[in-house]
Amino acid sequence: MTEHLTKQDFLEKVFNYEENDDWSYEGDVPAIIDFWADWCAPCKAVAPVLEELSEEYEGQLKVYKINTEEEQELASVFGIRSIPSLLFIPTEGQPQMATGALPKDAFVQAIENVFGIKPVAQAAN
Repeated sequence: MTEHLTKQDFLEKVFNYEENDDWSYEGDVPAIIDFWADWCAPCKAVAPVLEELSEEYEGQLKVYKINTEEEQELASVFGIRSIPSLLFIPTEGQPQMATGALPKDAFVQAIENVFGIKPVAQAAN
């Protein structure tokens, strides 16, 4: 299930940019952060895809959502200029940003390429 993040949640679960200058991910599994807004039609199209992915990769991947209208500071920190913007965060190394509404197969390919993981159902095969 996707989880909505506030600034405080982000500082605790993802990266405390107030105390650290260099990127250091706080999570124990890779994550995708969806920067979105209520008025954004492409964001609404991506939302059910992200819900499916959060279930298919349960325990292997976290899917977070940040409402750019409510969390303007977080949007500013990441230089979000268009939405949806998606931040792919590996457990080690630097995060990568993608913009636009990606189809599900593009997400699956990116998850495999960036994180090296397959959905739970496929991993069992």
